[in-house]
Amino acid sequence: MPISNKEIDEVLNKYKAKLDKDVDLKDVGEYSPDPEFSKQYLSFRKEALGKTNSTYEKLCNFSEEIIKVNPSEKDIDKIEKSIEIAHLNITPVGAASFAMVLASVLVIISLIIGGISYFLTGQLGILLLSLFLILVSVLIIGPVTKYPLRIANGWRLSAGNQMVLCMLYIVIYMRHTSNLENAIKFAADHISDPLSLDLKKVFWDIETGKFSTLKESLESYLVKWRDHNLEFVNSFHLVESSLYEPSEERRLELLDKSLKVILDGTYERMLHYAHDLKNPITMLHMLGVILPILGLVIFPLIGAFMPGVKWYYLFLVYNILLPIIVYNAGVNILSKRPGSYGEMNVEMPKKKRVLTFSVLLFIFLFLLGVSPFLINAINPSYDITFWGEESFLDFECNDNGCIGPFGLGALILGMFIPLGVALSIGLYYKSKTKKAMKVRDETKKLEKEFATALFQLGTRIGDGIPSELAFQDVAKTMSGTPAGKFFEKVHMNLTKAGMNLRDAIFDPENGALLNYPSPLVESSMEVLIESARKGPTVVAQSLTSISNYVNKVHSVNERLKDLLSEIISSMKSQINFMAPVISGIVVGISSMIVGVISKLSDKLSGLQNESATSIGGGIDLTTFSELFSKADAIPGYWFQIVVGIYVVQIIYILTVLSNSIEFGVDKLSEKNSIGKNIIKGTIIYLVVALISVLIFGRIAATVLSSVGGAV
Repeated sequence: MPISNKEIDEVLNKYKAKLDKDVDLKDVGEYSPDPEFSKQYLSFRKEALGKTNSTYEKLCNFSEEIIKVNPSEKDIDKIEKSIEIAHLNITPVGAASFAMVLASVLVIISLIIGGISYFLTGQLGILLLSLFLILVSVLIIGPVTKYPLRIANGWRLSAGNQMVLCMLYIVIYMRHTSNLENAIKFAADHISDPLSLDLKKVFWDIETGKFSTLKESLESYLVKWRDHNLEFVNSFHLVESSLYEPSEERRLELLDKSLKVILDGTYERMLHYAHDLKNPITMLHMLGVILPILGLVIFPLIGAFMPGVKWYYLFLVYNILLPIIVYNAGVNILSKRPGSYGEMNVEMPKKKRVLTFSVLLFIFLFLLGVSPFLINAINPSYDITFWGEESFLDFECNDNGCIGPFGLGALILGMFIPLGVALSIGLYYKSKTKKAMKVRDETKKLEKEFATALFQLGTRIGDGIPSELAFQDVAKTMSGTPAGKFFEKVHMNLTKAGMNLRDAIFDPENGALLNYPSPLVESSMEVLIESARKGPTVVAQSLTSISNYVNKVHSVNERLKDLLSEIISSMKSQINFMAPVISGIVVGISSMIVGVISKLSDKLSGLQNESATSIGGGIDLTTFSELFSKADAIPGYWFQIVVGIYVVQIIYILTVLSNSIEFGVDKLSEKNSIGKNIIKGTIIYLVVALISVLIFGRIAATVLSSVGGAV
């Protein structure tokens, strides 16, 4: 006999009533739409992705309309997952189509440039260079097609850096209010993107009807992290489990366990990463920095003994191909980095005046650097000698034009070009981040003391002292510290300005948080205000719990820094000393080789004009003259510019890599470090290069004068 719907409803209602009696299921997995919160997703997505990715999306969608290219079967699934993780509004076909369109455009441009250059100059080398660029254009199709994977890796690195903080905020909120929906919203409001965007997407998927409950949407999101950050998934599941615990003690125990799981997991993953990092970093340093720099010594000899090798070949290899290879190798190393404790984001002000000054400074120094050519264009025969018989410019001019400059003075003037690049970039970044770094340093001091301050505040409020007096007592106890100043500001706003507790802390014009943009401090104060509604006992318990959690997170963060300290120290020595010094010495040696070749060429040409006799053994002077051909040598001027720009590039790349290994994705610290390191490293390089050029040049002149006297 079939069961009626009425009987089914009776059974369901019976057990539902029993379940409601035993377990409080209020707010568990339920979702009530919050239009104000969910509608922020699209605008927030636009801000989080940035202009670069938005432009990439437009180019992919536009390319898909022109030509549809399907990626390989093995790549489609990976690209689709990466597109979903990075919130990109494209398809795998669009990514492959853009790669094909880009390669086609580059091939056409290479053919046009090569054809026109060959027609005007008649040099086969230009045509070979064009064919090489065509080959490169074809080879980039695969990497450009897989560009969404690169974006997704960056997204994982950045989001992973916020996960510990995310779970900290969720646990802090859940301790005083067992509501998962509000806890996730609380975390999304206080952590930075991209993880904040991910959490907003959880609610957005419910709003758009993709999922019917918060639990389903959250589970779909956590599946994406199962292969990349299992401890984050397990920690979230423990938080969910706490909702079903009837015992308050057991519920709090599960919340504490969830934070312990992600902290221990993060430490273990970083431990393995630090152990596995040493060999890749060493290989990157040797193959990407040391060997290429030392290999530069042979290029002047190659130019002298192999006619046709020009300075722009050196530029192509060292200033285009090699930086791309080193950067990609560094990105691959970073893609394996697990998340750690996230850094705060302090907004960097836009500095239009500084940007204008940096551009003008670069133009001025660039004009100084190219002044040998300007002088030669005005008066081709102009030149002077200094420091003995050293030529200042030393251009070789004939009916076909001028080659050079080979002079020591021109080489020194050429140093202004890499100096201009370094100073313009360095000063801009330093000026842009200077105030923000001061605010952040002060805020970090506050965070370091905040756990102790919160514990004291919670203890006083737990003793029945009103909030106004509790803030005053803590401010006096910690007088002179950032935490003391913060609580003093809260107390002054409460007593003298007559503000309520929320305004005293969060007021946009006079709030205590105005000078301390810390998400940790902000979220702690939010918890204080929320728990204040439930009485001083709950406030005291919440603040004490936050203090304990912050201490745990800080302890793990310090251990992570200790694990990476040796690698970071090694990379910083490469950036600030080894790479600039080795490069400067190489420039000095190479300039000596070019100087020797140049002077021997001049002496042999002079001897050949004076006499047609042969040297012993029947070897004609013409043979030596052709062997030491000045026209085929790479001028030290161009050589130094290529090396100088490479030094700037390698310092930039290694600084980004070093900062990302230490802090994860932290744009403020990265740009500040770039500003300081580029200026410092480039100046060291130029000083060493100048000293080396003068010393080795003097040695070469002395030796050649002795040889000339013997001849």
